[in-house]
Amino acid sequence: MNIVVLGGTGSIGRCSLRVIQALGFKLLGISGGKNISLLEEEARKYLPPVVAIADEKKFDELKDRLRDLPCKVLGGQEGILELASLKGADRVIIAISGAASLLPTLYAIRAGKNVCLASKEAFVLAGEILKNEAKERNVSIIPIDSEHSAIFQCISGKEKPERIILTASGGPFLNRETLNDITPEEALVHPIWMMGRRISIDSSTLMNKAFEIIEASHLFDIDIEKIDVVIHPESIVHSMVEFSDGSILAQMSVPDMSLPIAYSLTYPKRLKRMAPSLDLSKIGSLTFKKPDLKRFPSITYGYNARKIGGTMPAVLNAADEVCVSDFLEKKISFNEIFEGVKKAMSAHKPKRNPTIEEILEADAWARNYVKCLHQ
Repeated sequence: MNIVVLGGTGSIGRCSLRVIQALGFKLLGISGGKNISLLEEEARKYLPPVVAIADEKKFDELKDRLRDLPCKVLGGQEGILELASLKGADRVIIAISGAASLLPTLYAIRAGKNVCLASKEAFVLAGEILKNEAKERNVSIIPIDSEHSAIFQCISGKEKPERIILTASGGPFLNRETLNDITPEEALVHPIWMMGRRISIDSSTLMNKAFEIIEASHLFDIDIEKIDVVIHPESIVHSMVEFSDGSILAQMSVPDMSLPIAYSLTYPKRLKRMAPSLDLSKIGSLTFKKPDLKRFPSITYGYNARKIGGTMPAVLNAADEVCVSDFLEKKISFNEIFEGVKKAMSAHKPKRNPTIEEILEADAWARNYVKCLHQ
């Protein structure tokens, strides 16, 4: 099987490369954002025929660094989109962070590629459009995100569920009384998962769960009212589904992203063990509780954005991206992430049934709005 990895220098991308190698599949292409040193290292290690970097300013440098390798070097958004559509690729892993994942996902689908989706933001922005494009071309979209992979595994070959239960670790501040004085350094330290900078902050605010609610409603064609969230600090149960008779199925494993990545590449088969066995006797107990929506209002924002629909989910994501970036740069406080997102959503006038162009316009509007808030 021939694989392309978009976002190969991020945490999911790096794990994907290890999984591809372990499964004996062929890496046809890889892209990175700005980390040119890591991208060069990966190009030399895995020797893909095509390498692309999103930062067009670094294209010439990357081409020079890889001049001794027999690979084609691409740059900028055009290069990423060309790689997403690469001839001969059987599956394309989308592991690009943020709204930048939307167009590559769309291009991969339109090129008839089966998509392994780690970037939840693509479906947050344009879930209906992507689903329709995939259906028209008979293309599969297989989720990599651990929660959506769990749901996908639980419902595969079964009836449509009555309810989806998304689990959340709760992040590093689950039991912290006040959120006022949180630093970026503290927020980046997740108790369970090793993740990228933005997703780590989104986990600490539970904004990642807001995005997962929206993505799940699109992926599994289920009403937003039938999606619940529970806090599960152990991160062993990755999500659950309930069927019409009251039966609940859960997917459980040690918290290791290699498992959902491998499943997305080998589905419907399971070709090779990628994660250690789960020993429940050592864990002892599994706990579940409701999220505190007053301290962490992000989940409510997710429900509201999906109910309103149109361009509102794009505004939710864009506002959060800017707020997270500003928090990491210590321009705003932790609680101001919630405030900035809320203000952007309140100010936005959503468009119904938007085109891709209108979604991108809403994304740009929200970014500018929040940047002006923080000046």
